[in-house]
Amino acid sequence: MKQQILAACAAFALTLLSGAASAATVVDDASLGKLDQGGNWLGYGRNYTEQRYSPLEQINAKNVSKLGVAWTLDLPNDRSLTATPLVVDGVMYFNGSYNVVHAVDVRTHKEIWTYDPKTIEHAGDRATIMWDWNRGIAFWKGHVFIATVDGRLISVDAKTGQPAWSVETIDPKNPLFISGAPRVFRDKVIIGNGGTEWGPARGYVTAYDTATGKMAWRFYTVPGNPADGFEDETQAMAAKTWTGEWWKHGGGGTVWHGITYDPEFNRVYIGTGNGSPWNQKMRSPGGGDNLFLCSVVALDADTGKYVWHYQTTPGEAWDYNSNMDIVLTDLKIDGKPVKALLHAPKNGFFYVIDRSTGKLLSAEKFGKVDWAEYIDIKTGRPVERKGARYEDGEELVWPGPFGVHNWPAMSFNPDTGLAYIPSIEMAGMFSDKYTKPKAWESPSFKFDPGVDFLREDGPADWGAAFLRAWDPITQKLRWEVKLPGVWNAGTLTTRGNLVMEGRADGVLVAYAADTGKSLWEMPLGLGISAPPITYEVDGKQYIAQLVGWGGSMTATGGSLSAQHGWAYGAQPRRLVVFELDGKAKLPPMPPKAFAKPLAAPEFTVYAELAKRGSHVWSQSCGMCHGPAGTAGGYAPDLRASPVLLDEKALHAIVFDGALKERGMPQFKNISKDDLEAVRHFIRREARKQNLTPQG
Repeated sequence: MKQQILAACAAFALTLLSGAASAATVVDDASLGKLDQGGNWLGYGRNYTEQRYSPLEQINAKNVSKLGVAWTLDLPNDRSLTATPLVVDGVMYFNGSYNVVHAVDVRTHKEIWTYDPKTIEHAGDRATIMWDWNRGIAFWKGHVFIATVDGRLISVDAKTGQPAWSVETIDPKNPLFISGAPRVFRDKVIIGNGGTEWGPARGYVTAYDTATGKMAWRFYTVPGNPADGFEDETQAMAAKTWTGEWWKHGGGGTVWHGITYDPEFNRVYIGTGNGSPWNQKMRSPGGGDNLFLCSVVALDADTGKYVWHYQTTPGEAWDYNSNMDIVLTDLKIDGKPVKALLHAPKNGFFYVIDRSTGKLLSAEKFGKVDWAEYIDIKTGRPVERKGARYEDGEELVWPGPFGVHNWPAMSFNPDTGLAYIPSIEMAGMFSDKYTKPKAWESPSFKFDPGVDFLREDGPADWGAAFLRAWDPITQKLRWEVKLPGVWNAGTLTTRGNLVMEGRADGVLVAYAADTGKSLWEMPLGLGISAPPITYEVDGKQYIAQLVGWGGSMTATGGSLSAQHGWAYGAQPRRLVVFELDGKAKLPPMPPKAFAKPLAAPEFTVYAELAKRGSHVWSQSCGMCHGPAGTAGGYAPDLRASPVLLDEKALHAIVFDGALKERGMPQFKNISKDDLEAVRHFIRREARKQNLTPQG
């Protein structure tokens, strides 16, 4: 007994000592700029490089087959889990649905605190345009920074979970939202927003003082109305690349992801978004490059002033935003060292840019692309194929709006010299035959990108997915692995010669980073949308994975997403942590579930009403409940819901907000006639058995 007591005391003392030692970590420029520390995961991409590379190698390609479950934490109040957790001094911080932040002791596996920013209560009309997911949080000098989907930036004390300050980053009257993770540097925290498809959006990023929340600077990504004067010479320069009255449609260029701080040059690189609307015939009818859409823009970190830019898709017309990862590394190209920036945006080209000057060094296709033949290195411009801009009203183009690479994170391993990219191969049918470009007007809190979208579902095998290992120096594919479905999670890579990725089919897999050989896998019982991380505590390395089906494809993918069986409310969400020789048991998951559309023969469908309902659906319903009513798991499949057969119950939900607390907003811009048309549309779609997902 005495020996047991002494052992317990020693273990307790070791815990205190290790906790005290790790508590000395100050998350600031020095720690976020440090490349060789692996115990903590301090930022979205681990450190300022955004490489998602860990120097830890206790778990490696030789022993990863021994990986087992260390512990789990159920998250019953969460739905979409898409975020990158942070680990600081033995505490894991992550945000779940509607920006609720969890602080978890990784030694005891218990929650220390949760902070609920009451997003639904604050959202107002924006509740009709926002989803529940977010890609992450930031940490700086003892505070956690949360960017809420309704547009606020909040500083929370990391020890207590109590808010220190909160600021509105957008005008509450505008149809904008936030889905990305803030970044921190030099006592500033920066955030952008999204929302180009719901109204006239003019993109910008804003930096705030981390201690007070006071605005430090703001940079607009597209110019405003010339009659109001331009903020600076950069905006005047950009305005020369636009035509017509673009400002009436906002222009676009929102920065909803893709922000990287570079301490070597004291710059912030931002990846800018698509046009508002997507269709250039409407926003800039005379053509033009439309700066700074779909670009990487370098800004001075202290002032927010423009330094340089490179535009990946001039005059974009396909939703080919450049909001994807911006990764920093040192490369040797043609025998010369280069401070490089790596970028693989939606348009399907992998870009290597000299980040000291913004000069394009190389660009090659890393997936199936036909909108452009190649990138002219002398000019830096794409050579587009004729017809790709759907000049005649309709065109099948590779890739579609989801791109070859979306926001699921790519990683870069400096040991192998390879970037690991979750890739999609899927075409898109771009059509403005029914949108009448010359008469088009910007919507207000309704989805309308200026092309036909979300009214029709597609087959479950419409697209394909791959994990691709890409050599940025040779611009060649080193290896690839076929993945299930199309919507797979971001990647982690380590010095242990590992690449890890969660998949759409709910399986977490470890590959050899140099060859792509599959070394270990474990089914987790639910589609995975968050990237894994790794950390070390008390001398032991762990892998952590949030398990929760989320992201835009789960809301808008239709049969592409529904095929996996992750139906709304069918499976619980959780955090799963792994260690070598882990012996804990993974709690069981309910089986896959598939919608069974109701035929409801007593309901007479009128063709004209159903046609009208298809347009109402695409503008107000499809972004959550899926194209043609085929839900991918984010929201209920209304083809199978008896609520649509009960007019009174349906009105209570849509008009009175009966399910508001569960995330179903109250709609003020839908009439009773519109809702009746939607009922006819869904009943029509429910009877199309060829579109019914099959288990």
